[in-house]
Amino acid sequence: MEKICACAAKNKIAVSLGYSENDNHSLYLSQSFIGKDGKIKMNRRKIKPTHAERTIYGDGSGASLLNVVYEPGLGKVGALSCWEHSQPLLRYHTYSQGEEIHVAAWPPMNYYSSFPEGTALWSQCREGAHNLSTTHAIEGNCFVILASSFFTKAGVERMRLGDGQLYHIAGGGCAAIIAPDGHKLSTDLGEEEEGLVIADIDMSEILKVKAMLDVHGHYSRPDLLWLGVDYREKEQVRPESVDQLTKP
Repeated sequence: MEKICACAAKNKIAVSLGYSENDNHSLYLSQSFIGKDGKIKMNRRKIKPTHAERTIYGDGSGASLLNVVYEPGLGKVGALSCWEHSQPLLRYHTYSQGEEIHVAAWPPMNYYSSFPEGTALWSQCREGAHNLSTTHAIEGNCFVILASSFFTKAGVERMRLGDGQLYHIAGGGCAAIIAPDGHKLSTDLGEEEEGLVIADIDMSEILKVKAMLDVHGHYSRPDLLWLGVDYREKEQVRPESVDQLTKP
């Protein structure tokens, strides 16, 4: 992490990093935002690990709901991980923080057609990831940077994934940049191609779409529907206040 922070500062670039966080021998699916000055501005944990992830990773707590930070020269940048994009309440809370650029972190996501008929769910393939990320852009009036990893054939063989049910097919790269109105700004890379998707963004596009649709602003009814939230960090050991203690 220190090397990545130093690299960000040296090159004056902001970094959104997904990684496995080890906290006293407990693992979490985490995302850090590192500013152009090399300082960590935000670190969050995936609220609820997905499917088989729950055999290894723990849940994020209330503090991980604060997932949007302001970066000078960029605006308000937020992040969610993988299937967190299927959580309507979590997405809405992210929008409520005024997000302008969203980083959607995804694992390798192959095309539905890559799998034998009847063996995969469309929603859990590349098409599903792109649809959910596009929905986030439209609902949140923000630019979305869809970042993904991928498997090479050599990687599948080396990790002996060929006979498994998950990630046993090479490819899965699906990186893209999506505009606030939902159209794609970037050119696709190959599924096994390591590279960069690049696009120029015009922040005034956010105002254009907000004029029509703003689900956390003029196009909402908080008098009828609202979202409650608890930001408290739930520690395993929490001292009681003095006035709550009872004498024997």
